[in-house]
Amino acid sequence: MARLELSHLSKHFGPTVAVRDVTLDVGDGEFIVLLGPSGCGKTTTLRMIAGFVAPTTGRVRLGGREVTTLPPWQRNAGMVFQSYALFPHLTVAQNVAFGLEMRKLTPTDIRPRVTEALRMVRLAGYEERLPRELSGGQQQRVALARALAIHPDVLLLDEPLSNLDAKLRETVRVEIRELQRQLGITTVMVTHDQEEALIMADRLVVMSEGEVRQVGTQRELYERPADRFVAGFVGRSNILPGKVVQSGRFETDGGLALACAGGAPGPAVMAVRPERLVLGGPAAHLPNRFAGTVELVSYLGANIDVHVRVSPADRVVVSQPNRADVQLPEVGVGIEVGWPIEAGVLFAEDAARPGTD
Repeated sequence: MARLELSHLSKHFGPTVAVRDVTLDVGDGEFIVLLGPSGCGKTTTLRMIAGFVAPTTGRVRLGGREVTTLPPWQRNAGMVFQSYALFPHLTVAQNVAFGLEMRKLTPTDIRPRVTEALRMVRLAGYEERLPRELSGGQQQRVALARALAIHPDVLLLDEPLSNLDAKLRETVRVEIRELQRQLGITTVMVTHDQEEALIMADRLVVMSEGEVRQVGTQRELYERPADRFVAGFVGRSNILPGKVVQSGRFETDGGLALACAGGAPGPAVMAVRPERLVLGGPAAHLPNRFAGTVELVSYLGANIDVHVRVSPADRVVVSQPNRADVQLPEVGVGIEVGWPIEAGVLFAEDAARPGTD
């Protein structure tokens, strides 16, 4: 267990800037998730923490110790790769023991650590099996056991669940989170799956184009996104481009006039979460309400999405709970849709960063 500190970390590959000026403080025992689309710099950041990629500028400190220039095996960081990186010709026990052997531990010291690591991931009794004799979920646990066997100061997870089917992912991500809490180990995980991030993290680090866009808890990022990208990437949002014509008044590019909370005059976008919109009669008492036409109804199990065209250029998605008392409209019917003023979050055009949603 150790505190992890990244200070102005950057990485250039020739003229390409993969990571730009990342500063982050991860507390002892905290579970941090780097979240963002492919190519946003999250895996490069993780590999700089591990020591597999040398930063162009910046520093990495682990447990108060400067490790920026140290090779991976001197950092005491346990890494679980996306592909698991198990040796196919070695048994489960030999795979788990590999990192300990590289650290020159004696067989007498290695055996109890391997036993304990496999017990933690519920693979006791699998010591003599080969990776090809295991399921995907079991292989993932072997990779995790190998990372934990060295008693790392920090656990690094690079898309650890991406090769598992949807049902198994649900199970394994809960297991990893519970194990991390039991051990109290500082953990940094990379994922592009927002649901995975929301379930597992203590805090999220949202990245785009090599930069950190926002750091915070799930509620902070969802309720108070820093910009248009975060609003669209963490959860779902209806994004309405337009402009603030005066404080408290926003007009969409499609001609809708909306009441809003403040806002400096100028180009902007409004983001509204689908679950904050209401349909039909309840919308009549809201300040922002419009007549629209239902274009699509999507059944999603626990929720049902209703897509409503409210202007030639504006369409909004309304998320309704799937309850017996909720009547859903038919495609093609006219319906009123509305939302309260506080549901609309404004981002000025310079913070909106067109093209990143």
